[in-house]
Amino acid sequence: MAATAFVIGGSLFCVGALLAQAYVGGPRLAAAVFLAGGVFFTAGGYSSVLLVANAGGGGWRWWSTEPARLDWASAVALFVGTLYFFGSLLAALIGDLTTAQEHRLVWSPEVIGCVLFLVSGHLALVQLRRERRQGRGTGLGWWIAVVNQVGSALFMVAAIAAFVRPTTGDELAVGIANWGTFAGAACFAVAGVMQEFERP
Repeated sequence: MAATAFVIGGSLFCVGALLAQAYVGGPRLAAAVFLAGGVFFTAGGYSSVLLVANAGGGGWRWWSTEPARLDWASAVALFVGTLYFFGSLLAALIGDLTTAQEHRLVWSPEVIGCVLFLVSGHLALVQLRRERRQGRGTGLGWWIAVVNQVGSALFMVAAIAAFVRPTTGDELAVGIANWGTFAGAACFAVAGVMQEFERP
């Protein structure tokens, strides 16, 4: 389910970025598509937590607390990051915000989400490196983590470019924000497709 959610969420983000770049339907349409994508990203993030929480077998768990496990910490960081993203997307859909509100309700949560995505990707790569050293092949999992980390870095670039100047009310670089979002989302969608083919 996590893989499918990221494919759909990433694809919707790609569409939202294209709508925003072409200014089709105005900012509310793009924001609505982004929010729909955010629902799937958040579902994918929580599904990742479920996968880790139930990896050891035993009874079904809806949550676990295992901070010593890097895979758990990576999944939780990803999930919390999607929650921050969802909050920023919801605020963006409301629209008609002042610059100060934009910074507090949209931009800041988006940046926090991006940082959490990068932390999640880093922890996943460290875990996979450890597994490789222990002779357990990481196979496709390594490349999935790399593609996701590239996507996270592109999201961060997009977030920085979307900073609204207090003096003018304009974003720093709208094109970079849109294309960075598109490319980052495409990475998550591609990684989701790759995950569909990964052996457990």
